[in-house]
Amino acid sequence: MTDPGGMVAVLDAAAAELPDVAFELDETDRRTWSRDGVDFAVLDGSTAELRIGPTIADAAVRTPDTSSSERGPDWVAFAPAVLDDHARDRLEAWFAAAYRRAIAST
Repeated sequence: MTDPGGMVAVLDAAAAELPDVAFELDETDRRTWSRDGVDFAVLDGSTAELRIGPTIADAAVRTPDTSSSERGPDWVAFAPAVLDDHARDRLEAWFAAAYRRAIAST
């Protein structure tokens, strides 16, 4: 898999900073991060989906390159055309929020 704009690197670095994050790479190169069996982030191609909760997701879909996810109201889909500093900041913050939500789910 090519790393569209560095999203793999950003998400891997964010995961390395958090305890007990599990990682799975499937046969289609889809990457999934979880905590205690609760998936909280998925990178499939150039789209990251993050389980940030309905309140944050509602606000997040109003930011550039972000839309609702087919995974449900807790999730957003983020597909930046360019991973600039603002997009990187959102991706890192949403990954951390999704991780915290996964802890609360266990």
